[in-house]
Amino acid sequence: MKRRNTPTKEAVINVLSKTRKAMSQSAIEQEINLKINRATIYRVLNRFCEDGVLHRIVAEDGKQYFALCINCEDRKLPDNHFHFRCTSCETIECLEEPVHFSIPKHYSVETINCVLTGVCATCASIS
Repeated sequence: MKRRNTPTKEAVINVLSKTRKAMSQSAIEQEINLKINRATIYRVLNRFCEDGVLHRIVAEDGKQYFALCINCEDRKLPDNHFHFRCTSCETIECLEEPVHFSIPKHYSVETINCVLTGVCATCASIS
């Protein structure tokens, strides 16, 4: 089903396109120059996730971040890829290289929600 375009949808996509980083709902809300209800923004973000336009990242503190899926198919990122949150610059990014882990015998992984936290390569080279 084709969804109609709205000013809220356009505003959310514009904000995420400009930063090209994962952002929280509150950060997106602060960047939008329109008076829009918080619940409306939340519904738009969820719908974009359902449609594959955005993906949701849940950080270790439970806060949700949303990232624009730019060339996700070209980058061949699996749906359950890992993310990295930098404690210095506070950015969250997709890790394109696989992160290997092991689980006990007789367990089967269906989904992964993992955010690794530390200092990114950019911040590490500055310090």
